[in-house]
Amino acid sequence: MGKFVIREKNDKFSFRLKAGNGEVIATSQMYKSLATCKAGIASVAANAPVANLENQTEEGYAAQKHPKFEVYMDNAGEFRFRLKAKNGQNIAASEGYASEKSCLNGIESVRKNVVDAKIEMEE
Repeated sequence: MGKFVIREKNDKFSFRLKAGNGEVIATSQMYKSLATCKAGIASVAANAPVANLENQTEEGYAAQKHPKFEVYMDNAGEFRFRLKAKNGQNIAASEGYASEKSCLNGIESVRKNVVDAKIEMEE
């Protein structure tokens, strides 16, 4: 089972979604309050399981409706994904992956781990 770990730094909050093995599979932006950070977590939990997949690394890819996972290649040549909510706002992002397959596996891990994920504060 996954978990959301909230961290506070310089009076701002962010979260990391960790898989059951403890590996970080998605991160958030910085939020101004704990309440808005928790709202971001709720949005990820609600949107990830039903989000469409838009693989922007494929030539001629079809644009998908929100919510969606966008797969793209960063400037370093690594595959990454971002999760966008129904309103089009970025609500979570991944680390860089060496292969497209690993990136797609990361998305599936997010989908699986947000279900019933606990929320805890970083110590």
